[in-house]
Amino acid sequence: MVKIGVVVLAAGSSSRLGYPKQLVEFRRKNLLQHVVEVTESLEFSIRILVLGARAEEISERINLSKFKTVIHKSWEEGMGTSISKGISEALESENDLEHILILVSDQPFVTKGILKELIRVHLQSNKSATFSEYAGDVGVPAIFSRQLFSDLRELKGNHGAKKLLFNKNLEFETFKFERGNFDVDTLADIELLKQMEKK
Repeated sequence: MVKIGVVVLAAGSSSRLGYPKQLVEFRRKNLLQHVVEVTESLEFSIRILVLGARAEEISERINLSKFKTVIHKSWEEGMGTSISKGISEALESENDLEHILILVSDQPFVTKGILKELIRVHLQSNKSATFSEYAGDVGVPAIFSRQLFSDLRELKGNHGAKKLLFNKNLEFETFKFERGNFDVDTLADIELLKQMEKK
């Protein structure tokens, strides 16, 4: 069986919103709980949740029976450090992982089917990485093979995993994820999400 880990990034402060976007309600559950439950419905060797800002408040409102929660005290240094922290923790728990899937906590339209297809495309491609593709760009959810783990652990600042794309030797695959570009950063995003909820 292929050994795959998953890292969910939820350490940011939601500064533009003013309160934790991880706890924004959509379809009767908060956004982070939705992502957690989607990943719990799939077979992963290890599940890591990276919290930072307001970690205690957030963790009290999430059911994390299958997750190992990591508190990233230096979350203000940026997403790159959160990725590094999550990858390191995953490998400390399961050092023989072959692939690691990275997700964020504020993509309400992530589903089990989308993640299964992303993983399938990645395993069939034999590429180092597979990114979701939406709105003319690539991003998360994304899955990385073992040869990139050291690069992910070296990420710093606000540079996410897309920084690896600037490595000209990186061979990667893409998977189309409609509505993957919708995330929650502002009150306007929440209002739009409420409208989508009614459809």
